[in-house]
Amino acid sequence: MMKQNLSCPVCGGACALLDVVDFNKSCLESPGQFPARAGIPVYYALCGSCGFCFAPDFAAWTPEEFREKIYNAGYDSVDPDHLEVRPRANAGNLIALFGKQAGSIKHLDYGGGSGMLARLLRESGWQSVSHDPLMDRDASLGQPGSFDLITAFEVFEHVADVGELMTNLRSLLAPNGLVLFSTLLSDGSIHPGQRINWWYASPRNGHISLFSRKSLAILARKNGFNFLSLSQGFHIFFTHVPHWADHLIRKA
Repeated sequence: MMKQNLSCPVCGGACALLDVVDFNKSCLESPGQFPARAGIPVYYALCGSCGFCFAPDFAAWTPEEFREKIYNAGYDSVDPDHLEVRPRANAGNLIALFGKQAGSIKHLDYGGGSGMLARLLRESGWQSVSHDPLMDRDASLGQPGSFDLITAFEVFEHVADVGELMTNLRSLLAPNGLVLFSTLLSDGSIHPGQRINWWYASPRNGHISLFSRKSLAILARKNGFNFLSLSQGFHIFFTHVPHWADHLIRKA
């Protein structure tokens, strides 16, 4: 069993082990669906201060281990929507939100996998590129502060080192830029002293960092951002509101 003296990667508060699940627990919960049990325990810890819930053992994994054990040939079976359904839906949402401004916004899709979202947006006139730290290890993104809009759809829950993620996003974002990201809030789904029954807590999908609203607000503040939730699943980090995003802030 892993050590129990843990500090929170978000706020530095004391954490306790909360529960253990099988490595092959996935977001597909119907009986008979892939995958079968792996017999490998994955422990989740919970911060008593900010509510951040995470699987500490993954902090020691290398990118090669993530590609070999999680993002391998079997990954499509536990998250079939990542191939086309989700990129097309996200592209449609972004075009609806910012379509009239597309020509003037430099956009980066961070953690973009195959790059399909960026390709769809370029077909609609966007200045859009994709970067995935696991897939594009040797790719250069140009100068720091290059991007007005950074999207990170279904990325935050996959990241073992949230500090490194925030450093990367902050360095790539223009001074008056905006980060639009998706991750489901754990509020009401994870409770101290109770088993983890939440479908989203699924290591086979790579869901190893689970955020409460408070933990995201702290993460934003520590990195010089303001934080707003647009819904239970979509959120923004920003310093100053760019004119092309005024409508988002007003709605929030």
